[in-house]
Amino acid sequence: MDGSDVGRRETPMLQAGCPPADPALLFPAPGAPDPVIPLTHLGPLLAGRDAPRTGSGWDRRPDPRFHGCQSVGAAREPGRDAHADQSVVILHAKVAQKSYGNEKRFFCPPPCVYIRGRGWKVMQDHLKAAGYGDSVYRMCGYMCLDNSSQSQADTFKLVFDEQPDSTQMFACAKSLFISDQDKRKHFRLLLRLFLGNRQEVGSFQSRLIKVISKPSQKRQSMKNVDLCISSCSRVALFNRLRSQTVSTRYLSVDRGAFVASARQWTAFTITMVEDQSADQGDFVLSEGFICYGAVVQLVCTESGVALPPMVIRKVNKQQAILDVDEPVSQLHKCAFQFRDDPQAFLCLSNDSIIQYLAPSSARDPSRVVLNDGSCWTIIGVEMVEFTFNEGLSCVQTPVSPFPVIIGLEVNGGGHVAMLEILGENFSPHLKVWFGNSEAETMFKSPKSLLCVVPDVSVFSDGWRSLRRVLTVPLSLIRLDGLIYRTSFSFTYTPELQPPSSVRGGGGGGGGGGRDGGSDEGQEDDVLLETIHQEFTRANFHLFMQS
Repeated sequence: MDGSDVGRRETPMLQAGCPPADPALLFPAPGAPDPVIPLTHLGPLLAGRDAPRTGSGWDRRPDPRFHGCQSVGAAREPGRDAHADQSVVILHAKVAQKSYGNEKRFFCPPPCVYIRGRGWKVMQDHLKAAGYGDSVYRMCGYMCLDNSSQSQADTFKLVFDEQPDSTQMFACAKSLFISDQDKRKHFRLLLRLFLGNRQEVGSFQSRLIKVISKPSQKRQSMKNVDLCISSCSRVALFNRLRSQTVSTRYLSVDRGAFVASARQWTAFTITMVEDQSADQGDFVLSEGFICYGAVVQLVCTESGVALPPMVIRKVNKQQAILDVDEPVSQLHKCAFQFRDDPQAFLCLSNDSIIQYLAPSSARDPSRVVLNDGSCWTIIGVEMVEFTFNEGLSCVQTPVSPFPVIIGLEVNGGGHVAMLEILGENFSPHLKVWFGNSEAETMFKSPKSLLCVVPDVSVFSDGWRSLRRVLTVPLSLIRLDGLIYRTSFSFTYTPELQPPSSVRGGGGGGGGGGRDGGSDEGQEDDVLLETIHQEFTRANFHLFMQS
């Protein structure tokens, strides 16, 4: 690339994944005491232990407002046909540069769409069995800006390609831009998917994207959260030779190896590393905004492969500045200096990722001279995933508007707890399911659903007193049987002490009067509890009727 190629050396990149979770925490040993932890209704979904159990089926009558739908099969459960899930994943940058005049600053990196899940193959098989041609079940899509005033020519048509050695399809919108006639400070991307016969699968929106005029070269303030790069966030890295769009290469991972790709980019989790144990190779991670001079680690969000710890440096006029500690900002040019080899920098050579030995500047010892391949542009990225399961239900009705859960609020406790689900795109056609158990659900608004938490006996084989932590996934099911998967779960925690009826039964010898008084107290407690449950449920039904 330039005369400094003599300092280049090609060495295989080390790949250090994140440390695995402790198996003892995920799968307790037999006979180990069950942990007693605080009540946590919002938690991660653990594979295996938290997987929904299959139970009795349920009959769902399609809502007459869903025209043309015909139910095929009788029983539908969120836990069944999990292998037939269908996912739509949108990857995009957090910020976008505005185009002025006749110029077109295409979004970089370009928004990407991934189609995943075996459910798409199942859908294709059903269409084949029905006698449709190959063109019917081929996927196509269109992406544009939401509420866009641009012409139809500015809508990008997506052509999906099956990835080699993979069960997913991929497409990217390379020529999207926002003009200076659009005065918005934030916008979203709108994706519409269709089958080959123009049947709409659904519409999907990205997260909010901030509009900027150009990258800020001033020292960034910590108050400007939108432009700072925070630890444990997702980023993308690309290299552009002499500011030419056609020469753009993205840092990517292909079959477990780091490559420089001209077409596909990878989202990495960037994390600050405080300390390193030379013996065990464990890292102590820290939170906060990333500043130049900090030790960071890049981990692929998909495969989990990682680069060794590196020091992030600010780049100015193709030189790495070693004495700058300001926050890293969006679309800044930066370099990555290997921590264990201070002379080596992360570099690309054609499609390969190598180490480049950078010489010190003869004029300024606080600067290092870089080549074109070791200068990277960093930008924060977002990923939004929509997962649903059509199963054997009708596929003629679009899955949109797609309900999105943002948070959970629990009211009450014991056997009469109420759960309020906060989010977007809710409708009266949705029911809340806890695992394989349907909950009494009330529609309050497009941003709120209210439901009664099922009794724990539904999941514990009739036992009213729970003795171990139990987590069940939360799902939303439309009246025509379409299942919307969510990343949220509900956790039942063990009672700190058994119910009064259990405590009274284990007493030893005592006076007859005392025993009789205890039995009367237990009956009163049970009666009060029953009255409280019925009163709460009656209020819930009155609330639904009103």
